Amino acid sequence: MIRIFDITISFLALISLLPVISLIAIVCFIEVGSAFFFQKRVGKNKKNFTQIKFPTMKKEAPTMPTHLINANLITKSGKIMRRLKLDELPQFYNVLKGDMSIVGYRPCLPCQRELIEEREKRGVFNGLPGITGLAQVNNIDMSDPRQLARYDELMVKNLNVKSYFRFILMTIIGKGFGDRIDSKIKDRE
Repeated sequence: MIRIFDITISFLALISLLPVISLIAIVCFIEVGSAFFFQKRVGKNKKNFTQIKFPTMKKEAPTMPTHLINANLITKSGKIMRRLKLDELPQFYNVLKGDMSIVGYRPCLPCQRELIEEREKRGVFNGLPGITGLAQVNNIDMSDPRQLARYDELMVKNLNVKSYFRFILMTIIGKGFGDRIDSKIKDRE
């Protein structure tokens, strides 16, 4: 049933938000030189897939978890997109394709070994990753892998239609702020 909602909502979102998506893509292309950002992420059954987002980081930003990135590497438009969660809009394509659900655990990078181990121990990878979920609406980012994996496990094991729509509503009304970016951390390449 949730997959039917995923397909319906993501299709309608992509169609209705096409003008907004196009405008943001143009802004990103002008600012960063690329309209979209493609990155390998770990999904269901620990299989990698390519996640699509709007680029919010400068070209020189290293490939590493967001919470470890220097805040100075975020573009001007990226700060606005992150605050309004607009950088997530292209992920509706990942949902439509079946790589993700609208609600699920946030897909991590293949280099995030501790988080992958914690999630594997807890059976989190039995479900699809998502655009939003329990951890996101509770402001839990990837900086604490054990805590994140506990929340992910709780959500994956208890996800139903009611909680699916509750997480979507909480995200729409602005609950949760996504991954924290530490401005004190120096750029590491």
